[in-house]
Amino acid sequence: MSVNRGKWSSDFGFILAAAGSAIGLGNIWRFPYTVGEYGGGAFILLYLAFVALIGVPVLLAELSLGRSTERSAVGAFKKLMPDSWWPAVGGLGVLCGFGILSFYSVIAGWTLSYFYMALNGRFADGLSSEQSTQIFTELTASPISEVLLSAAFLTLTALVVRGGISGGIERAARILMPIFLVVLLLLVGRSVTLDGASEGFAFLFAFDFSKLSAAAVVSALGQALFSMSLGMGAMITYGSYLKRSENLPKAAVIVAFFDTGLALIAGLMIFPALFHAGASPAAGPSLIFIVMATIFNTMPLGSLFAIAFYGLLAIAALTSTISLLEVIVAYFVDERQWSRERATWVVTAGCFALSVPSALSFGGSSFFTNMFGGTGFLGMANIVFGNYFLSIGAVLICVFVGWKWGIGNAVAEMDSGGKLPAQAFWGILVRYVCPVAVAIVLVYAAVTGNYL
Repeated sequence: MSVNRGKWSSDFGFILAAAGSAIGLGNIWRFPYTVGEYGGGAFILLYLAFVALIGVPVLLAELSLGRSTERSAVGAFKKLMPDSWWPAVGGLGVLCGFGILSFYSVIAGWTLSYFYMALNGRFADGLSSEQSTQIFTELTASPISEVLLSAAFLTLTALVVRGGISGGIERAARILMPIFLVVLLLLVGRSVTLDGASEGFAFLFAFDFSKLSAAAVVSALGQALFSMSLGMGAMITYGSYLKRSENLPKAAVIVAFFDTGLALIAGLMIFPALFHAGASPAAGPSLIFIVMATIFNTMPLGSLFAIAFYGLLAIAALTSTISLLEVIVAYFVDERQWSRERATWVVTAGCFALSVPSALSFGGSSFFTNMFGGTGFLGMANIVFGNYFLSIGAVLICVFVGWKWGIGNAVAEMDSGGKLPAQAFWGILVRYVCPVAVAIVLVYAAVTGNYL
Protein backbone atom coordinates (compact mmCIF):
# COMPACT_ATOMS: atom_id res chain seq x y z
CA MET A 1 0.00 0.00 0.00
CA SER A 2 1.05 3.58 -0.57
CA VAL A 3 2.54 5.75 2.16
CA ASN A 4 1.25 9.29 2.73
CA ARG A 5 0.26 9.79 -0.89
CA GLY A 6 -1.97 12.81 -0.33
CA LYS A 7 -4.70 14.30 -2.52
CA TRP A 8 -5.34 17.52 -4.36
CA SER A 9 -7.33 19.72 -2.01
CA SER A 10 -9.48 21.06 -4.86
CA ASP A 11 -10.23 20.61 -8.54
CA PHE A 12 -8.79 24.05 -9.23
CA GLY A 13 -5.50 23.15 -7.57
CA PHE A 14 -5.15 20.08 -9.78
CA ILE A 15 -5.91 22.07 -12.93
CA LEU A 16 -3.29 24.67 -12.05
CA ALA A 17 -0.69 21.97 -11.34
CA ALA A 18 -1.48 20.01 -14.51
CA ALA A 19 -1.48 23.16 -16.62
CA GLY A 20 1.85 24.12 -15.07
CA SER A 21 3.25 20.74 -16.01
CA ALA A 22 2.19 21.26 -19.63
CA ILE A 23 3.42 24.84 -19.88
CA GLY A 24 7.18 24.83 -20.24
CA LEU A 25 9.99 26.60 -22.05
CA GLY A 26 8.94 25.03 -25.35
CA ASN A 27 5.62 26.87 -25.15
CA ILE A 28 7.42 30.18 -24.79
CA TRP A 29 9.63 29.98 -27.86
CA ARG A 30 9.03 26.89 -29.97
CA PHE A 31 5.27 26.93 -30.41
CA PRO A 32 4.89 30.60 -31.41
CA TYR A 33 7.75 30.31 -33.89
CA THR A 34 6.33 27.11 -35.38
CA VAL A 35 2.98 28.84 -35.81
CA GLY A 36 4.59 31.61 -37.83
CA GLU A 37 6.79 29.26 -39.84
CA TYR A 38 3.94 26.98 -40.92
CA GLY A 39 1.20 29.33 -41.96
CA GLY A 40 0.06 31.22 -38.86
CA GLY A 41 -3.67 30.82 -38.36
CA ALA A 42 -3.75 27.82 -40.69
CA PHE A 43 -1.29 25.98 -38.46
CA ILE A 44 -3.26 26.98 -35.36
CA LEU A 45 -6.42 25.39 -36.78
CA LEU A 46 -4.50 22.21 -37.53
CA TYR A 47 -2.93 22.20 -34.07
CA LEU A 48 -6.28 22.71 -32.35
CA ALA A 49 -7.70 19.76 -34.27
CA PHE A 50 -4.85 17.55 -33.05
CA VAL A 51 -5.25 18.77 -29.47
CA ALA A 52 -8.93 17.83 -29.58
CA LEU A 53 -8.53 14.52 -31.42
CA ILE A 54 -5.19 13.28 -30.04
CA GLY A 55 -4.00 15.28 -27.03
CA VAL A 56 -7.19 15.36 -24.96
CA PRO A 57 -8.06 11.67 -25.56
CA VAL A 58 -4.59 10.51 -24.45
CA LEU A 59 -4.72 12.87 -21.47
CA LEU A 60 -8.07 11.37 -20.47
CA ALA A 61 -6.64 7.86 -20.79
CA GLU A 62 -3.78 8.71 -18.42
CA LEU A 63 -5.95 10.53 -15.89
CA SER A 64 -8.49 7.70 -15.76
CA LEU A 65 -5.70 5.16 -15.23
CA GLY A 66 -4.27 7.17 -12.38
CA ARG A 67 -7.51 7.92 -10.56
CA SER A 68 -8.83 4.38 -10.93
CA THR A 69 -5.77 2.81 -9.33
CA GLU A 70 -4.60 5.64 -7.05
CA ARG A 71 -1.07 4.55 -7.81
CA SER A 72 2.04 5.86 -9.53
CA ALA A 73 2.85 5.17 -13.19
CA VAL A 74 4.32 1.76 -12.37
CA GLY A 75 1.78 0.90 -9.70
CA ALA A 76 -1.18 1.69 -11.94
CA PHE A 77 -0.20 -1.01 -14.44
CA LYS A 78 0.81 -3.41 -11.69
CA LYS A 79 -2.55 -3.09 -9.95
CA LEU A 80 -4.52 -3.73 -13.14
CA MET A 81 -2.21 -6.32 -14.73
CA PRO A 82 -0.08 -7.71 -11.87
CA ASP A 83 1.26 -10.83 -13.58
CA SER A 84 2.34 -9.29 -16.87
CA TRP A 85 4.99 -7.14 -18.47
CA TRP A 86 2.71 -4.06 -18.54
CA PRO A 87 4.20 -2.48 -15.37
CA ALA A 88 7.33 -2.01 -17.50
CA VAL A 89 5.40 0.67 -19.40
CA GLY A 90 5.14 2.61 -16.17
CA GLY A 91 8.82 1.94 -15.57
CA LEU A 92 9.57 3.41 -18.98
CA GLY A 93 7.70 6.53 -17.92
CA VAL A 94 9.72 6.80 -14.71
CA LEU A 95 12.98 6.47 -16.65
CA CYS A 96 11.69 8.99 -19.17
CA GLY A 97 10.90 11.52 -16.45
CA PHE A 98 14.29 10.93 -14.84
CA GLY A 99 16.14 11.44 -18.12
CA ILE A 100 14.18 14.52 -19.18
CA LEU A 101 14.57 16.15 -15.78
CA SER A 102 18.33 15.62 -15.87
CA PHE A 103 18.84 17.69 -19.02
CA TYR A 104 15.85 20.02 -18.65
CA SER A 105 17.29 21.22 -15.34
CA VAL A 106 20.37 22.43 -17.21
CA ILE A 107 18.32 24.60 -19.56
CA ALA A 108 16.14 25.71 -16.65
CA GLY A 109 19.29 26.77 -14.83
CA TRP A 110 20.04 29.25 -17.61
CA THR A 111 16.81 31.07 -16.75
CA LEU A 112 18.11 31.66 -13.22
CA SER A 113 21.36 33.10 -14.56
CA TYR A 114 19.59 35.40 -17.01
CA PHE A 115 17.09 36.49 -14.36
CA TYR A 116 20.02 37.44 -12.12
CA MET A 117 21.69 39.34 -14.96
CA ALA A 118 18.44 41.17 -15.67
CA LEU A 119 18.15 42.18 -12.01
CA ASN A 120 21.69 43.58 -12.23
CA GLY A 121 20.84 45.63 -15.34
CA ARG A 122 23.06 43.60 -17.67
CA PHE A 123 20.69 44.17 -20.60
CA ALA A 124 19.83 47.82 -19.87
CA ASP A 125 22.53 49.41 -22.03
CA GLY A 126 21.91 47.24 -25.03
CA LEU A 127 23.91 44.34 -26.35
CA SER A 128 25.10 43.65 -29.85
CA SER A 129 24.40 40.22 -31.28
CA GLU A 130 28.04 39.36 -30.80
CA GLN A 131 28.03 40.47 -27.16
CA SER A 132 24.84 38.54 -26.42
CA THR A 133 26.27 35.43 -28.06
CA GLN A 134 29.44 35.82 -26.03
CA ILE A 135 27.48 36.01 -22.76
CA PHE A 136 25.60 32.84 -23.61
CA THR A 137 28.75 31.05 -24.75
CA GLU A 138 30.66 32.00 -21.61
CA LEU A 139 27.79 30.80 -19.43
CA THR A 140 27.33 27.44 -21.13
CA ALA A 141 31.07 26.80 -21.47
CA SER A 142 31.71 27.32 -17.76
CA PRO A 143 31.66 23.92 -16.04
CA ILE A 144 31.22 25.36 -12.57
CA SER A 145 28.40 27.74 -13.52
CA GLU A 146 26.52 25.10 -15.49
CA VAL A 147 26.71 22.48 -12.76
CA LEU A 148 25.81 24.90 -9.96
CA LEU A 149 22.84 26.36 -11.86
CA SER A 150 21.48 22.89 -12.58
CA ALA A 151 21.92 21.96 -8.91
CA ALA A 152 20.15 25.15 -7.83
CA PHE A 153 17.15 24.50 -10.03
CA LEU A 154 16.88 20.89 -8.95
CA THR A 155 17.01 22.02 -5.33
CA LEU A 156 14.16 24.49 -5.91
CA THR A 157 12.16 21.68 -7.51
CA ALA A 158 12.88 19.29 -4.65
CA LEU A 159 11.83 21.83 -2.02
CA VAL A 160 8.41 21.98 -3.64
CA VAL A 161 7.95 18.24 -4.20
CA ARG A 162 9.05 17.28 -0.67
CA GLY A 163 6.10 19.29 0.65
CA GLY A 164 3.67 16.74 -0.75
CA ILE A 165 0.65 17.13 -3.00
CA SER A 166 -1.55 19.77 -1.39
CA GLY A 167 1.15 21.29 0.80
CA GLY A 168 3.88 21.38 -1.84
CA ILE A 169 2.93 20.96 -5.49
CA GLU A 170 -0.59 22.41 -5.28
CA ARG A 171 0.49 25.30 -3.05
CA ALA A 172 3.31 26.16 -5.45
CA ALA A 173 0.94 25.98 -8.43
CA ARG A 174 -1.53 28.31 -6.70
CA ILE A 175 1.26 30.86 -6.28
CA LEU A 176 3.31 30.38 -9.43
CA MET A 177 0.57 30.02 -12.06
CA PRO A 178 -1.29 33.26 -11.20
CA ILE A 179 2.05 35.09 -11.13
CA PHE A 180 2.91 33.51 -14.47
CA LEU A 181 -0.38 34.64 -16.00
CA VAL A 182 -0.22 38.19 -14.60
CA VAL A 183 3.38 38.73 -15.69
CA LEU A 184 2.67 37.24 -19.11
CA LEU A 185 -0.30 39.54 -19.66
CA LEU A 186 1.68 42.59 -18.50
CA LEU A 187 4.47 41.72 -20.91
CA VAL A 188 1.97 41.24 -23.73
CA GLY A 189 0.46 44.62 -22.92
CA ARG A 190 3.90 46.20 -23.23
CA SER A 191 4.85 44.29 -26.35
CA VAL A 192 1.72 44.87 -28.44
CA THR A 193 2.01 48.65 -28.02
CA LEU A 194 5.51 48.80 -29.52
CA ASP A 195 6.14 50.19 -32.98
CA GLY A 196 6.16 47.34 -35.49
CA ALA A 197 3.94 45.12 -33.37
CA SER A 198 1.55 44.66 -36.29
CA GLU A 199 4.29 42.78 -38.16
CA GLY A 200 4.54 40.37 -35.26
CA PHE A 201 0.78 39.79 -35.43
CA ALA A 202 1.03 39.08 -39.14
CA PHE A 203 3.85 36.59 -38.59
CA LEU A 204 1.76 34.70 -36.05
CA PHE A 205 -1.77 34.82 -37.40
CA ALA A 206 -1.77 35.29 -41.17
CA PHE A 207 -3.67 32.36 -42.73
CA ASP A 208 -1.29 30.85 -45.27
CA PHE A 209 -2.50 27.35 -46.12
CA SER A 210 0.29 26.96 -48.71
CA LYS A 211 2.73 26.40 -45.83
CA LEU A 212 0.86 23.38 -44.47
CA SER A 213 3.41 20.82 -45.64
CA ALA A 214 3.88 17.28 -44.34
CA ALA A 215 6.45 18.67 -41.92
CA ALA A 216 3.86 21.15 -40.65
CA VAL A 217 1.33 18.38 -40.03
CA VAL A 218 3.83 16.29 -38.09
CA SER A 219 5.02 19.34 -36.17
CA ALA A 220 1.46 20.24 -35.15
CA LEU A 221 0.79 16.67 -34.08
CA GLY A 222 4.02 16.43 -32.13
CA GLN A 223 3.37 19.71 -30.35
CA ALA A 224 -0.14 18.61 -29.39
CA LEU A 225 1.16 15.35 -27.95
CA PHE A 226 4.32 16.35 -26.20
CA SER A 227 3.49 19.79 -24.85
CA MET A 228 0.81 18.24 -22.62
CA SER A 229 3.28 16.04 -20.70
CA LEU A 230 1.87 12.83 -22.19
CA GLY A 231 3.58 9.46 -22.46
CA MET A 232 5.82 9.61 -19.39
CA GLY A 233 3.31 8.89 -16.64
CA ALA A 234 3.05 12.46 -15.33
CA MET A 235 -0.69 12.64 -15.88
CA ILE A 236 -1.16 9.09 -14.54
CA THR A 237 0.61 10.24 -11.39
CA TYR A 238 -1.28 13.52 -11.13
CA GLY A 239 -4.53 11.67 -11.83
CA SER A 240 -3.84 9.30 -8.94
CA TYR A 241 -4.21 12.19 -6.50
CA LEU A 242 -7.65 13.20 -7.81
CA LYS A 243 -10.83 12.87 -5.82
CA ARG A 244 -13.62 10.71 -7.21
CA SER A 245 -15.81 13.77 -7.68
CA GLU A 246 -13.45 15.36 -10.23
CA ASN A 247 -14.96 15.75 -13.69
CA LEU A 248 -12.14 14.27 -15.79
CA PRO A 249 -13.42 15.29 -19.25
CA LYS A 250 -13.90 18.87 -18.09
CA ALA A 251 -10.48 18.97 -16.41
CA ALA A 252 -8.71 17.60 -19.51
CA VAL A 253 -10.29 20.24 -21.74
CA ILE A 254 -9.36 23.04 -19.33
CA VAL A 255 -5.73 21.85 -19.12
CA ALA A 256 -5.53 21.68 -22.93
CA PHE A 257 -7.07 25.15 -23.17
CA PHE A 258 -4.49 26.58 -20.75
CA ASP A 259 -1.61 24.90 -22.56
CA THR A 260 -2.65 26.15 -26.00
CA GLY A 261 -3.91 29.55 -24.94
CA LEU A 262 -0.83 30.50 -22.96
CA ALA A 263 1.46 29.36 -25.78
CA LEU A 264 -0.36 31.69 -28.18
CA ILE A 265 -0.28 34.53 -25.67
CA ALA A 266 3.48 33.98 -25.35
CA GLY A 267 3.69 34.59 -29.08
CA LEU A 268 1.98 37.93 -28.58
CA MET A 269 4.69 38.76 -26.05
CA ILE A 270 7.74 37.73 -28.07
CA PHE A 271 7.14 38.44 -31.74
CA PRO A 272 5.89 42.03 -31.64
CA ALA A 273 9.02 42.80 -29.60
CA LEU A 274 11.23 41.01 -32.11
CA PHE A 275 9.80 42.86 -35.09
CA HIS A 276 9.97 46.14 -33.16
CA ALA A 277 13.71 45.62 -32.82
CA GLY A 278 14.16 44.27 -36.34
CA ALA A 279 15.38 40.92 -35.00
CA SER A 280 14.92 37.63 -36.79
CA PRO A 281 12.09 35.40 -35.52
CA ALA A 282 13.87 32.34 -36.92
CA ALA A 283 16.41 32.05 -34.12
CA GLY A 284 15.05 28.80 -32.69
CA PRO A 285 16.22 27.80 -29.18
CA SER A 286 18.65 30.73 -29.00
CA LEU A 287 15.71 33.12 -29.33
CA ILE A 288 15.10 33.59 -25.62
CA PHE A 289 18.73 33.61 -24.47
CA ILE A 290 20.53 35.41 -27.29
CA VAL A 291 18.12 37.35 -29.49
CA MET A 292 15.76 38.63 -26.78
CA ALA A 293 18.70 39.81 -24.67
CA THR A 294 19.66 42.28 -27.41
CA ILE A 295 16.34 44.10 -27.68
CA PHE A 296 15.32 45.13 -24.15
CA ASN A 297 17.10 48.49 -24.40
CA THR A 298 14.96 49.37 -27.43
CA MET A 299 11.82 49.38 -25.29
CA PRO A 300 10.55 51.89 -22.76
CA LEU A 301 11.11 50.34 -19.31
CA GLY A 302 13.20 47.68 -21.00
CA SER A 303 15.02 46.72 -17.80
CA LEU A 304 11.75 45.86 -16.10
CA PHE A 305 10.69 43.95 -19.21
CA ALA A 306 13.90 41.90 -19.03
CA ILE A 307 13.42 41.09 -15.33
CA ALA A 308 9.80 40.05 -15.86
CA PHE A 309 10.62 38.04 -19.00
CA TYR A 310 13.35 35.89 -17.48
CA GLY A 311 11.41 35.54 -14.25
CA LEU A 312 8.53 34.24 -16.35
CA LEU A 313 10.81 31.70 -18.02
CA ALA A 314 12.03 30.47 -14.65
CA ILE A 315 8.45 29.93 -13.46
CA ALA A 316 7.54 28.07 -16.66
CA ALA A 317 10.55 25.80 -16.21
CA LEU A 318 9.86 25.18 -12.52
CA THR A 319 6.23 24.14 -12.97
CA SER A 320 7.44 21.56 -15.50
CA THR A 321 10.33 20.20 -13.46
CA ILE A 322 8.00 19.73 -10.48
CA SER A 323 5.85 17.27 -12.42
CA LEU A 324 8.90 15.47 -13.78
CA LEU A 325 10.32 14.93 -10.31
CA GLU A 326 6.94 13.88 -8.90
CA VAL A 327 6.65 11.01 -11.41
CA ILE A 328 9.82 9.45 -10.02
CA VAL A 329 9.21 10.27 -6.36
CA ALA A 330 5.70 8.76 -6.54
CA TYR A 331 7.21 5.49 -7.75
CA PHE A 332 9.50 5.18 -4.74
CA VAL A 333 6.76 6.23 -2.31
CA ASP A 334 4.22 3.75 -3.74
CA GLU A 335 6.33 0.80 -4.79
CA ARG A 336 9.36 1.00 -2.48
CA GLN A 337 7.56 2.33 0.60
CA TRP A 338 10.01 5.20 0.95
CA SER A 339 9.05 8.36 2.78
CA ARG A 340 8.44 11.35 0.53
CA GLU A 341 11.37 13.16 2.16
CA ARG A 342 13.80 10.35 1.42
CA ALA A 343 12.50 9.72 -2.10
CA THR A 344 12.69 13.41 -3.03
CA TRP A 345 16.29 13.95 -2.03
CA VAL A 346 17.64 10.61 -3.25
CA VAL A 347 15.99 11.06 -6.67
CA THR A 348 17.15 14.68 -6.85
CA ALA A 349 20.72 13.59 -6.14
CA GLY A 350 20.48 10.97 -8.89
CA CYS A 351 19.08 13.48 -11.38
CA PHE A 352 21.85 15.89 -10.50
CA ALA A 353 24.48 13.23 -11.17
CA LEU A 354 22.99 12.55 -14.61
CA SER A 355 22.65 16.29 -15.29
CA VAL A 356 26.39 16.87 -15.05
CA PRO A 357 27.23 15.40 -18.50
CA SER A 358 24.42 17.49 -20.01
CA ALA A 359 25.68 20.58 -18.21
CA LEU A 360 29.09 20.03 -19.75
CA SER A 361 27.72 19.49 -23.27
CA PHE A 362 28.03 23.11 -24.43
CA GLY A 363 31.78 23.55 -24.22
CA GLY A 364 32.46 22.72 -20.59
CA SER A 365 33.92 19.39 -21.66
CA SER A 366 35.01 18.53 -25.16
CA PHE A 367 34.25 14.87 -24.44
CA PHE A 368 30.57 15.44 -23.62
CA THR A 369 30.23 18.19 -26.24
CA ASN A 370 31.53 16.10 -29.14
CA MET A 371 30.16 12.67 -28.26
CA PHE A 372 27.54 10.96 -30.44
CA GLY A 373 28.92 12.48 -33.61
CA GLY A 374 28.78 16.04 -32.31
CA THR A 375 25.20 15.75 -31.03
CA GLY A 376 26.50 16.04 -27.50
CA PHE A 377 25.30 14.31 -24.36
CA LEU A 378 22.37 16.68 -23.81
CA GLY A 379 21.28 16.44 -27.43
CA MET A 380 21.32 12.66 -27.32
CA ALA A 381 19.47 12.63 -23.98
CA ASN A 382 16.77 14.77 -25.56
CA ILE A 383 16.46 12.37 -28.49
CA VAL A 384 16.36 9.23 -26.34
CA PHE A 385 14.14 10.42 -23.49
CA GLY A 386 12.27 13.35 -24.99
CA ASN A 387 11.41 11.62 -28.27
CA TYR A 388 11.74 7.83 -28.24
CA PHE A 389 10.83 7.02 -24.65
CA LEU A 390 8.02 9.58 -24.64
CA SER A 391 6.57 8.40 -27.96
CA ILE A 392 6.78 4.69 -27.15
CA GLY A 393 5.20 5.35 -23.76
CA ALA A 394 2.28 7.22 -25.30
CA VAL A 395 1.65 4.43 -27.84
CA LEU A 396 1.71 1.71 -25.18
CA ILE A 397 -0.58 3.66 -22.84
CA CYS A 398 -3.13 3.95 -25.65
CA VAL A 399 -2.84 0.25 -26.42
CA PHE A 400 -3.23 -0.65 -22.76
CA VAL A 401 -6.29 1.52 -22.15
CA GLY A 402 -7.86 0.65 -25.49
CA TRP A 403 -7.23 -3.10 -25.63
CA LYS A 404 -6.17 -4.48 -22.23
CA TRP A 405 -7.83 -2.51 -19.46
CA GLY A 406 -10.66 -1.73 -21.84
CA ILE A 407 -12.59 1.30 -23.05
CA GLY A 408 -15.56 0.32 -20.90
CA ASN A 409 -13.54 0.41 -17.68
CA ALA A 410 -11.95 3.73 -18.60
CA VAL A 411 -15.32 5.29 -19.47
CA ALA A 412 -16.84 4.00 -16.24
CA GLU A 413 -14.01 5.64 -14.32
CA MET A 414 -14.54 8.97 -16.07
CA ASP A 415 -18.30 8.82 -15.61
CA SER A 416 -17.90 8.64 -11.84
CA GLY A 417 -17.22 12.38 -11.81
CA GLY A 418 -18.81 13.61 -15.01
CA LYS A 419 -20.28 12.17 -18.17
CA LEU A 420 -17.90 11.67 -21.09
CA PRO A 421 -19.60 12.79 -24.31
CA ALA A 422 -19.18 10.76 -27.50
CA GLN A 423 -17.86 7.73 -25.60
CA ALA A 424 -17.71 5.43 -28.62
CA PHE A 425 -15.82 8.07 -30.61
CA TRP A 426 -13.30 8.49 -27.78
CA GLY A 427 -12.81 4.72 -27.78
CA ILE A 428 -12.03 4.74 -31.51
CA LEU A 429 -9.54 7.56 -31.04
CA VAL A 430 -7.69 5.82 -28.20
CA ARG A 431 -7.71 2.40 -29.83
CA TYR A 432 -6.77 3.35 -33.36
CA VAL A 433 -6.14 7.02 -34.15
CA CYS A 434 -3.96 8.10 -31.23
CA PRO A 435 -1.42 5.24 -31.22
CA VAL A 436 -1.06 5.41 -35.00
CA ALA A 437 -0.58 9.18 -34.87
CA VAL A 438 2.09 8.98 -32.19
CA ALA A 439 3.84 6.21 -34.10
CA ILE A 440 3.88 8.41 -37.20
CA VAL A 441 5.61 11.19 -35.27
CA LEU A 442 8.15 8.70 -33.91
CA VAL A 443 8.93 7.20 -37.32
CA TYR A 444 9.12 10.65 -38.93
CA ALA A 445 11.64 11.81 -36.33
CA ALA A 446 13.73 8.65 -36.73
CA VAL A 447 13.78 8.84 -40.53
CA THR A 448 14.29 12.57 -40.98
CA GLY A 449 16.25 13.40 -37.86
CA ASN A 450 13.84 16.28 -37.17
CA TYR A 451 13.34 15.61 -33.49
CA LEU A 452 10.70 17.48 -31.50
